[in-house]
Amino acid sequence: MSGIMDYPKNGRFGDFGGRYVPESLHGACVEVERYFEKFWSDEDFKAEYIHILQEYAGRPTPLTHAKRLSDQLSVDVFLKREDLTHTGSHKINNVIGQALLTKKMGKKKIIAETGAGQHGVATATAAALFGLSCQVYMGEVDVKRQALNVFRMQLLGAEVIPVGSGSRTLKDAVNEAMRAWVSEIETTHYCIGSVMGPHPYPYMVREFQRVIGEEAATQFANQQGGTPDFVIACIGGGSNAAGTFAGFVDTKAKLIGVEPEGGAAISRGSPGVVHGMRSNLLQDEFGQVQEAESISAGLDYPGVGPEHSYLASIGRASYKTVSDSEVLEAVTLLSQLEGIVPALEPAHAVAYLAREAGSEIPKDSTVVLTLSGRGDKDAEVVASLISARLGKK
Repeated sequence: MSGIMDYPKNGRFGDFGGRYVPESLHGACVEVERYFEKFWSDEDFKAEYIHILQEYAGRPTPLTHAKRLSDQLSVDVFLKREDLTHTGSHKINNVIGQALLTKKMGKKKIIAETGAGQHGVATATAAALFGLSCQVYMGEVDVKRQALNVFRMQLLGAEVIPVGSGSRTLKDAVNEAMRAWVSEIETTHYCIGSVMGPHPYPYMVREFQRVIGEEAATQFANQQGGTPDFVIACIGGGSNAAGTFAGFVDTKAKLIGVEPEGGAAISRGSPGVVHGMRSNLLQDEFGQVQEAESISAGLDYPGVGPEHSYLASIGRASYKTVSDSEVLEAVTLLSQLEGIVPALEPAHAVAYLAREAGSEIPKDSTVVLTLSGRGDKDAEVVASLISARLGKK
């Protein structure tokens, strides 16, 4: 499988990817590509990036053996603890890289979209660190269900712009951020939060996130020897999974991405174009994008990063779905067995593992599961949903 993670020629991963943008954005994408290629091959830039991740963001994150969960499921589970980074999720890895790039480009402002708010918080954090002005676009539905992260962004000095169009969730936040970028390209960098969008973003974001997989592969080898049987991560746009898979794609480990049942762009979608990329997405027979539905704001997206569509098409990774009720049960399971409260996003991966341990995941298998974020942001939503469920019993 060597070469799967190489630079995508013409911005394409097999039949997926590309740069489907209006002429007004084409030049900006080319500029981002040119600067990224220049500085990602610059050892001084990489050294500065890694130094900030270590001294500011808290890398490397641990690979924690989840002993009680392992005993209950009869599989050996190791959690890659991205929940322990500064800001509480893997998003900081990408944002530090893009904020550094923004400074190298000589731009003073950074804009972003966010769903669960974790990318927004990370972007606002990096903007404060580097002295950049910051605007974050967020669907009105997500503004309400992620009020804590809205406050955190504002406290960090960012302007949070609610988006009231469409489903008022992540898809619409991306739309508005792209429109804003068109009008202020000369002074502004658009910091996309996942492995989606026009080239070079899917590749660039994966490269900034590959630190997850490379650390996990080394840590597992040091702790256990060899490679795990399975590597599991949740999938929305798919940045935590892409970063994780990058460390294992050339091994014999089986790669599994877990989508929300109400999203599932790979499991239920078909190839099409959305947000400047060709990938799998939820669409009707006329090619109109359909709304995703998920308990998780971070996975409430109708598409998926093109590299995931490619990995699925060649059979290197498989993609599964779980229901909202399974996710809630997984939050409780991990919390009570390991004292770790996961965000709703990685709880999808935990839910799949809990359901399939002893079946699709054979007994005594070794599993690395990326815990992409902590559950503080979801406490109010989870509390209300669990209370509602208990009230029905």
